[in-house]
Amino acid sequence: MIREDLRNIAIIAHVDHGKTTLVDEMLKQGGIFREGQVVQDRVMDSGDLERERGITILSKNTSVVYNGVKINIIDTPGHADFGGEVERVLQMVDGVLLLVDAFEGPMPQTRFVLEKALALGHKVIVVVNKIDRPDARPSEIEDEVLELLLELDANEEQLDSTFVYCSGRDGTASLDYSQAGTDLTPLFEQILKDVPAPEGDPEAPTQALVSTIDYNEYVGRIAIGRVKRGTLRQGQDVMVCNYHGDKEPKKGRIVNLYQISGLQREAVDEAQVGDIVCFSGIEDISIGDTICQPDAVEALPFVKISEPTVEMTFSVNNGPFAGREGKFVTSRQIRSRLYKELLKDVSLRVSDTDTTESFNVAGRGEMHLSILIETMRREGYELQVSPPRVLYREENGKRMEPVERVSIDVPEECVGSVMEKLGYRKGQLLEMSPAGSRMKLEFLIPSRGLFGYRSEFLTDTKGEGILNTIFEGYEEYKGDIPIRQTGSLVAYEAGTAVTYGLYNAQERGTLFIPAQTEVYEGMIVGSTPKDEDIVVNVCKKKQMTNTRASGSDDALRLTPPNIMSLEEALEFIGDDELVEVTPKSIRLRKKILSNSLRAKTQHKKS
Repeated sequence: MIREDLRNIAIIAHVDHGKTTLVDEMLKQGGIFREGQVVQDRVMDSGDLERERGITILSKNTSVVYNGVKINIIDTPGHADFGGEVERVLQMVDGVLLLVDAFEGPMPQTRFVLEKALALGHKVIVVVNKIDRPDARPSEIEDEVLELLLELDANEEQLDSTFVYCSGRDGTASLDYSQAGTDLTPLFEQILKDVPAPEGDPEAPTQALVSTIDYNEYVGRIAIGRVKRGTLRQGQDVMVCNYHGDKEPKKGRIVNLYQISGLQREAVDEAQVGDIVCFSGIEDISIGDTICQPDAVEALPFVKISEPTVEMTFSVNNGPFAGREGKFVTSRQIRSRLYKELLKDVSLRVSDTDTTESFNVAGRGEMHLSILIETMRREGYELQVSPPRVLYREENGKRMEPVERVSIDVPEECVGSVMEKLGYRKGQLLEMSPAGSRMKLEFLIPSRGLFGYRSEFLTDTKGEGILNTIFEGYEEYKGDIPIRQTGSLVAYEAGTAVTYGLYNAQERGTLFIPAQTEVYEGMIVGSTPKDEDIVVNVCKKKQMTNTRASGSDDALRLTPPNIMSLEEALEFIGDDELVEVTPKSIRLRKKILSNSLRAKTQHKKS
């Protein structure tokens, strides 16, 4: 049976090329919103963090109906750290819309997601988005995309992909870039024409592959996947098995069955071949599991999710200000929350350490882990986190480390400083090409070489540089990289920072805190350009005498402090330092708070 009334597509692209904005317009023109309904921009980015940062973190499912055909659309993340999401959802679709920015062209993540789609044999429709940009270069972009398809060994059908020229913001599409479109009709028509309709035997034994997991406090795990064969019914008894043989087949029952209609989940009694469904009732179901009829247990193949490359230690906050702001502060609560995250994030790994106070958490990158920390912080958790460290491998007796492909776009005058810094961090230049008054550079660099570099990069390029990374693979250990060349200004005693104390401290370096901030001994209050820590007394007040008036303090001018975000704090800290994260504050501190004890330890080491 061929389901001509259904199409399943995923939208894949590099970060910030306009996937979510285009989906907004597809929903509006597909009649999902009633006339006059007020709809927020990027309606698919439902999480607070997604809306604030303007990025997609989790893939989202939606659907529109065009000319009687239901089009299931999956909006995927663009960031490399959430690449695990993209790998999985491509199993649910028959074709992809590859979005490419009309000026930037194919970027590192474009290559990554396209490679995955081509490997699955998916039909590709190339959508050149933001065609209304004044600096758009559509004919060059066409050549760049075709070059990329050739490079990735696309088959003849994939090389013959249709190009559609869109403005996601204006909701227009055209098959000719010299003529502006009026609406998205050409795009919808192309989807119906190019993307194959799902097919399968509705009478065969049931088989469905789980590609995504959602979690709900009331019903537990909700599996999302596609019916590959047969019919899936509410109340049906099934067997759950796994292609990689990770667990024994076990019995389960479909309690609730839903299909996605627009932005809502609608309860249904049954789902046919090709339908994307959500179902609950099976307690420990996980991504990659296959749902089968008990009399025909056959697991569907599923890509093993890429392993994490970066690890951090999360521990209980044991600082002097612990417990002041957070609702959840004990190791039991933190452990429970981390293991709960594993229910929906398959790229994450959590393991217990020798102590009950700390846990090792591994993910796909710094951003992946910082999003988790920020989410926990907003939920009321208090914790301490260590600097990120890469995960090494042993292969044939050699130590291997993760390597990233870095794509950089900078003004010409900044190229020298960028190449010098990346060379120092063991970066290897692959390619260098001019683009107008800017230069595009491509490097291979060890993942650890990028720790702490992003903020330096923005300073070196005066905020005009664009830096993108994608995991390339494992290579032999490249040797030591001296990452940090600055020291820390460390508070001498507990108290409240005052203008007089800060004024004296700022001569030694850059401050991280304003006046009237509560500090404790061992807290980091700034950085120093020398590669050594300096203890400063920011609580020191000026002694009053007959000749010194207290009002003369007003004449002291403080340089505005550099107040760090969570990512900047994680990039800054050294091996003997921690970031203390609470719902209201981000503090940097030494692992050993006592200044005298820390000095003794340092002396013993040297």
